[in-house]
Amino acid sequence: MPARSDSGYFSDDSMIRRVMRKRAVGLTYGQRALVIGAVHPLLYVGTAENTQHRTTPYTRLALTGRLFEAVSLGTKEEADRARSFTHKRHAKVQGGLPEDAGSHHPAGTRYSAHDPRLMFMTMAFTFDSAEVMHDLLVRKLTATEREGLYRDYVRWGELFGMPREAAPASYPEFRRVFDGYLASDEVFLTDEAKVVGGYLMGQQVPYPMPVPVQQALGGFNLLVQGSLPPRIREMYGLTWGIREEIACRGLAQAVRTAHLSPPLAPKLLRGTLTGPSYPLYRLATRREKKLVNSGRPSMPGVDPQPLHARVG
Repeated sequence: MPARSDSGYFSDDSMIRRVMRKRAVGLTYGQRALVIGAVHPLLYVGTAENTQHRTTPYTRLALTGRLFEAVSLGTKEEADRARSFTHKRHAKVQGGLPEDAGSHHPAGTRYSAHDPRLMFMTMAFTFDSAEVMHDLLVRKLTATEREGLYRDYVRWGELFGMPREAAPASYPEFRRVFDGYLASDEVFLTDEAKVVGGYLMGQQVPYPMPVPVQQALGGFNLLVQGSLPPRIREMYGLTWGIREEIACRGLAQAVRTAHLSPPLAPKLLRGTLTGPSYPLYRLATRREKKLVNSGRPSMPGVDPQPLHARVG
């Protein structure tokens, strides 16, 4: 997608473009956002009940990545097409929880894609993941850059329909609200969300893959797992000790080093570090399509039926 300064809703030197052009961020933030966002029952159930999240999760991840990049990196024409598509998809996304999902979300609790609070939480998980993965894999942002990135993401949320007043006014206020939420007893991981999130972050690998592919995906998965707050890892029952921490730090340092100026980063490698990430997502969708076409589920053990059909 073009990144000219006059081509989209964000200027070429905006923080959202500077961060999201980094493929290390673009290839990991969406995966992380889905894994950590699954602890919000209304977001998880609303997504799972109204998309193909249970049957083709990587295809859905790729589509979401494409839509999000269209708005942050694309031209206004590309962004408006993505916004229109998303609006049409969200028009019918509403319902109620078919079963209890923690003390704050009893059965019957309503959700809607147009709920300002849920719009904000979607933006929050997305922004937080982009910020965290940039800190981990590129370099730590300055306070001014964090504020700029946050304000860009609030604008990004508005472009998808979020009311401006739904989001905190500043980055420090956002961190207070969002970190407070993650530390509260509101977060809850349903049994299904735990399984799906486990697949998405590589905690479970359903089918063997060629060694080079498995090693590459294992590296991505390790970085996503290491980026999660300890409490979230505990909710998933993810084993994380000194060995995993050392391996994650070492891999993250190697990726950060690759982003440094020459001569530390070879010219060929530098050329692969920036640009839209959607084309690389398609590799995962092709494999998933082959699995589904052969009659094998993408995530064994996940019932493709809607929850209300199972509970009812």
